[in-house]
Amino acid sequence: MDWRHLFTSFQGRISRAKFWVGTGALLAASIVALMLDNLLGITFDGAPVGVLFTLVWCASCYFALAVYAKRWHDRDKSGWWTLIALVPFIGIVWFIVEIGILEGTQGANRYGPDPLA
Repeated sequence: MDWRHLFTSFQGRISRAKFWVGTGALLAASIVALMLDNLLGITFDGAPVGVLFTLVWCASCYFALAVYAKRWHDRDKSGWWTLIALVPFIGIVWFIVEIGILEGTQGANRYGPDPLA
């Protein structure tokens, strides 16, 4: 797996499996950063999150958007569909079903070749 392409490129397509691996890796990095913050005691004046977690979270926003865009591309939709998650209640459900559960377009589409081919 090309981790650099997965987390930094907004071009191409990825399968559901790579989407879940990427999402899990970002979640794991955030949890580790939070645990290190609490262990080392480097928080903002007693805030529940610390400096390391804040830095990891900011970087993860960019990385997550790259993963989401490629997964939307596999569904033959623009990466801008990520904004559907901002719609209260139904948006996040739609988001998870579309890019986390449903299959991508079979064969090549306008965003590239089938990642499962």
